[in-house]
Order: sequence, then structure tokens, then C-alpha cells
Amino acid sequence: MSKSNKLWGGRFEKDTATSMTSLSKSTHFDWRLAPFDLLQTDVHVQALNRAKLIDDSETKQIRKAIQDLFKKASSGDLFPNEMDEDVHTAIERMIIEIVGEIGGKIRAGRSRNDQVVTDLKLFLRGSARLISQQLVSLCEEINVQATKYFDQPSPGFTHLQHAQPVTLGHELAKHSQAFIRDIERFTDWDIRVDNCPLGAGALAGSALVTDLMWVANQLGFSKPSENSIDAVSDRDFVAEYLFICSVIGVHLSRFAEEIILLSSTEFGYVKLDDQYSTGSSIMPQKKNPDAAELARGKSGRLIGNLTGLLVTLKGLPFAYNRDLQEDKEPVFDSHDTLMLLLPAFTGMVKTLSFDTHKLNENASKGHSLATEIADFLVKKNVPFNQAHEISGNCVKLAESKKVEVHELTSQDLASVFKELTNDVMEVLTVKASLLARSSYSGTSPVNVKAQIGRMNEKISVLNKWANHNPVPEIS
Repeated sequence: MSKSNKLWGGRFEKDTATSMTSLSKSTHFDWRLAPFDLLQTDVHVQALNRAKLIDDSETKQIRKAIQDLFKKASSGDLFPNEMDEDVHTAIERMIIEIVGEIGGKIRAGRSRNDQVVTDLKLFLRGSARLISQQLVSLCEEINVQATKYFDQPSPGFTHLQHAQPVTLGHELAKHSQAFIRDIERFTDWDIRVDNCPLGAGALAGSALVTDLMWVANQLGFSKPSENSIDAVSDRDFVAEYLFICSVIGVHLSRFAEEIILLSSTEFGYVKLDDQYSTGSSIMPQKKNPDAAELARGKSGRLIGNLTGLLVTLKGLPFAYNRDLQEDKEPVFDSHDTLMLLLPAFTGMVKTLSFDTHKLNENASKGHSLATEIADFLVKKNVPFNQAHEISGNCVKLAESKKVEVHELTSQDLASVFKELTNDVMEVLTVKASLLARSSYSGTSPVNVKAQIGRMNEKISVLNKWANHNPVPEIS
């Protein structure tokens, strides 16, 4: 790398060692920031013009070069060369090659320190919205399935044991709730990211470009960063982005684990579509839930990206340190992982089919209606601790008779406790159990339908946010 192709080097007598050049180089991963670097360079040139540091003619020439480069970068037809240290070096070189010596004026009033963090913020604000668009699609497909099965009885599980009957719609819709919160995390995060670091310089601010509110607004931010040192040195906004991505991964993994279990021979509640399954190279009968398994596996990768960055950040003193070059690869990997995974996962969910007969048949198994006995007694003024004990004794009797608790006769139940009168049989059905859970968040069919309706309204609002990208383009 020659000194003339660097953004630094005047005080150095020796050129950089080849091994050091290889270590320092970052164009192999930061080149995807080129459109954002060109965008902020265009705004910076205009700011220099407003400050009377570049005249109108020079500004016009430089901006024309930037616009041409931006078109090529956006279409994937612009590339760095082997001598470029990073995306910022490459962009400056290209501009100088087009307009000549006046291109060197664009470096005034800024540093790679504030450039890179501005580029990254611009990329991440767009990325958060692209991922959110995919999450909106996933939530919509989950809710289509949940609406279809809003009153379909299903076994409910805690500790992987039969607990109480729920509706299948309620079981599915819980995943939409989680993914909606993930989108909301991005909207909350975006408020904290909505400040522009450009103008912070290396760490102390700029003596040349002072109208930073204008600069921020031109780049789609509502305000400039408050503290120039903090602006260039902290990456908590990157860590928070990676945290949201990792939580999305965890939510996908949790859903995937359920699909893997429910599609197994032992459960047999759900069938995967051929389009989202794979076979075995040796066992012709196999139909493997690979889309779900890959989602489960990639959650570890997303968590690892967050963990790696946090370890990098934990010991960095004062202002910018070169360690921060390590902030971009985990970001790009998490973005790419989710953008690859979410469409396939959404397709898998959309094409799931459920064995409603088996779900009906198993909804009352495992003595899942035992709580109905306790609730029945509470309504007869029996303290719940006693009602719970009595209900447990009914389960014990059912096990001795090798039947489910709801299969005991009224005489059997009365033999356990005299207040278990004949009308207890009316509550010992799956339908009665579901209808009884009529609290706001409960599993009764009417409630489930209302819950899905409220979610769909929320999704509509979040979809508008996801489809409004605040990052402008070069006109």
C-alpha cells in the first residue's frame, strides 16, 4: 500500500509492512458501506460549501462524481482495489481520480472515526427495518394459522408435560406476540440511534463544519450527537442491535423446537410441507424438519455475534480505538443470517398442517382437567389449598383405576369429597375448560380471536414504520 493511497502517513519514514497492511485492511467486509459513505460524503461536501470552504464550481464537480459513484455502488458495479485500506480510503481515491486535486478537499472537517460510525448507523437503521419487514410477514402468517384454529382444542404443556387444554390458535399466537416485541425493540432502539455522529471528527469535534443540525437532518437524523468523544468511541447501539437480533434468534429457535417436537412420530400433531423439509441420503422414509433445525442452530450464531462484540468493547479506554474495526463483521453476519432465515421460516409456518383429530383426542389426556375440579370447589367456597389437595386425590383415584380424571364417575368423585356433586361433570370437558378461561389474556376462543385482532392492528402500525426508511438517497 503506497503512502499516496492512504489517508495518513506524512510523519512516517517507513512504509507499512506487508503483514501489517493485510491485518489493517478492511475493504473485504466494509465495502458494503460504500453507498452510505458516498451519501455522507455528499452531505459533507455541501456542508463545506455552506461554510465557504469549497466554492460552488468545485462542489458541483465533486457532487457529480459522488452521484456517478453512488449509482455504480448501488448496482454492485463499484469495487475497491488491492491498495485501498478501507472503504473511506477507496471512496476518496475514486473521487480524486475523477475530479483531480480538488477531491482532496473533502477530508477537511471530518475523520474516519466519525465517518465509520455514521456509515454504520445509516446501515443499521435500514437493516432494522428490513428485518422488521420480514418479521411482519412472519407474524401475519402465524396469525392466519392462529385465526384458522382459534377454537381448536389442543393439549397445553408446561415442563413438556400435559398441563391444561388450550386452543391451538392461542398456542400459535404466542409467537406473534414475541416477534411483535422484537419489532418494537427495533423502534425503541431507533430512537436512541437517531443522532448523527458526523462532525465529531476524530474525537474533539470540527472547527470547520459547525452547522451539525443541518448535516444531521440531511442524513435523516433528527439531531447531531451530544458528545463528540462518545459519538466516535461507543458502540452500544451496535451491541443493542445485535442483542435484538439474538433475541429474534432465540424466539425463532423456541418456535422451531416446538415444530420439531410436534412433527415427530411421538407427537404427530403437525405435518411439514415437502417444500420446507429434506430427506435422508440413506433412509428413504425420512422427512426432516431442516428449516426448523437450521433456525434453532443459527440462534447460537446470533448470540455469538453479540457476545463477541461485548467482549471487544469491555476494555476500550477514552475515545476511538482500532479494536472497533471488529464491530462490522458480526453486524453484517447477523443481518445476513436473519434475512436468509426469516423467509424460509415464514414459508414453513405458512404451510404447516395440523392433525386436529389427534389434537382433540389428546387435549384432555394427562389428567389435564384436574384444575377444573379445584376451581369447581372454590366456587363452592372451599379454600383453594384444600381444593387443590382434593383434586390431587381425584387424580390418584383415576390412576388407580387406569382412567383419566374426567373419566371418573360422579360416584367416584363424590367418594373423594362430598361437595363434588353431580354437576361437577359439566366442567370436566375440554370445551367447558376453554370457555372458562375468559380472562383478558386467556385461551377461550372469543378471547383468542380478540387477541389476534389487536395484534393485527399493532402489526399494521409497525409495518408502516418498517417500510419507512429514514436514510435518504443521493439525488
